[in-house]
Amino acid sequence: MQNKVITAVTLSLLLTLSATTQAAQLTGCEAKKEEIKTQIKYAKEYGNTHRLAGLETALQKVNEYCTDDSLRVEQKEKTAEKEEKVAEREQELNEAKEKGNTDKIEKKERKLQEAIDELNEAQNELLR
Repeated sequence: MQNKVITAVTLSLLLTLSATTQAAQLTGCEAKKEEIKTQIKYAKEYGNTHRLAGLETALQKVNEYCTDDSLRVEQKEKTAEKEEKVAEREQELNEAKEKGNTDKIEKKERKLQEAIDELNEAQNELLR
């Protein structure tokens, strides 16, 4: 039984990696459509009818409304939000340093690093 679970998880990870690699070659709306189609395939495979319905609706909306320009605007907004979050986390870290609480400083440093990582990811998406 455990071997079947491990095999299923491994297969799922390989399929996800393969789909991600394929989608990475596409850009804009085409990449978004391909990712949704991959998720639809998984939802069908695992009998997740509620997720399948939501994904099919999402695919329909992408087909109707998605433009590369709208994606670019959306990504710029997301990047701006991440920049604000980094600034907030920097301020929180500075306040923790002023108080001198090392536990809080470490926690705030981790949160700042997470925010920076999210910002970098958003900026990379913007460049695609």
